[in-house]
Amino acid sequence: MVSIKDVAKHAGVAISTVSKVLNNYPNVSEETKRKVNQAVEELNFVPNSVAAALSSKQSGRVALLLNLNTKTQAIDEIVMQYISGAINKAMEMGLDVITFFFSMFEDKSPEEMTRYLKAQSIHGLIIYGMSKDDKVLQELIASQEFKAVLVDAPICNRNTSSVWVNQEQAQYDVAKKTIIENNCKKVLYIAGKRNGYVTEERLRGIKRLAEEMNLSLFIKHGEFSELQARNITFRYAKNRDVIVCSSDLMAIGAMRALMEMDIFRPVCGFDGITLMGYAGKQMNTIRQNFAGISATAVEELHYLMNGGEGRERILEYTIERMKYMDIIC
Repeated sequence: MVSIKDVAKHAGVAISTVSKVLNNYPNVSEETKRKVNQAVEELNFVPNSVAAALSSKQSGRVALLLNLNTKTQAIDEIVMQYISGAINKAMEMGLDVITFFFSMFEDKSPEEMTRYLKAQSIHGLIIYGMSKDDKVLQELIASQEFKAVLVDAPICNRNTSSVWVNQEQAQYDVAKKTIIENNCKKVLYIAGKRNGYVTEERLRGIKRLAEEMNLSLFIKHGEFSELQARNITFRYAKNRDVIVCSSDLMAIGAMRALMEMDIFRPVCGFDGITLMGYAGKQMNTIRQNFAGISATAVEELHYLMNGGEGRERILEYTIERMKYMDIIC
């Protein structure tokens, strides 16, 4: 049986260096990583911890890949709900869960990422919030090396399922309700992240509504940033009579800007995060059950890992007005 000592000898490095590479330690040169990974591949080395996990009675080890929102100093409530929903459901189903963040793999190639995940005994992936710009993840999914479930990305293949709400219809519904309630015609739409799948779908929804209702639609990208939405509102809100935001965080930024400007414009958001209850004024929003979405993703991954084929799962949403008294404990 090949040992870590054999890998170190084959790569011409110390045993501790092999361990650092396998455990993704920082401050290891790319050349050293290349030599160690090549030795691992050539010797078909499987770490003892991985071998033990593979021979255990566990039905599989699942990796949660999460994309933290770096555009705000507020706690990322959505990510925490995703983690909570996944862990609770995984415990029910006898799955072992490990959490990673996109930033941990920024400098890795698809091959390096595959080797690393396999070295951690990962059998399946749940990836949250992947965009078109995440090329390594795109290639990883296309390779079909792992069973995978994508939350908020509409990519399916034999080994990959997609789980999300109908983003286009949800944006259409919440915007229409807000516009009809306030008899508006000139819409400032603050879109999310460029090249994001949810942004693309939500844009389709607001454009369809604008065409159907003959609305004047002005679109700016706020990149899911409260600050950018605030700045956009300061600049353009006076010439519009409603502000539709493709996230609650941006809706909060827009509403606070309007309050400072001392003008009223109806605002609606999207997601249903708790912070909406503290925004100062009530706003319509789309309430997504993020813990439930994540639990469904775990169920779907279990289905794939037991021989199922990839598919799209569309989940429910509701339109709500977040109230302070409804969220305090």
